[in-house]
Amino acid sequence: MLADLPSIQDLPRQSASQVKNKWANVARLVQQTGSVAITNHSAVEMVLLDAVTYQQFVDEIQAFKAREQTGLDQLDERFRAHLALLQQPDAAQKVDALFAAKGILSRRPKAGTSY
Repeated sequence: MLADLPSIQDLPRQSASQVKNKWANVARLVQQTGSVAITNHSAVEMVLLDAVTYQQFVDEIQAFKAREQTGLDQLDERFRAHLALLQQPDAAQKVDALFAAKGILSRRPKAGTSY
């Protein structure tokens, strides 16, 4: 949804003096366009957003953080499961046996039914 926002270069511009002296006009422009770039000496220094656009940003950021946390929780769960396997009393012997086998299998592999 927010990907449809214009780039900062495409926003309507108002100078800091216009914001100070003609606030009503600037506020009306923000309501019409959703956001306005505020300039100082022709350089954009900030962007004014309407409340709806700001809330969209907040909602999307919170949703992103929730997805990110879910992914981190899943990785943490997998890590803890692997760590639990490595902390079993016979883990060292299993690793030693794996290295001692040098890639040689103890029995011949079977092909599946679809093979």
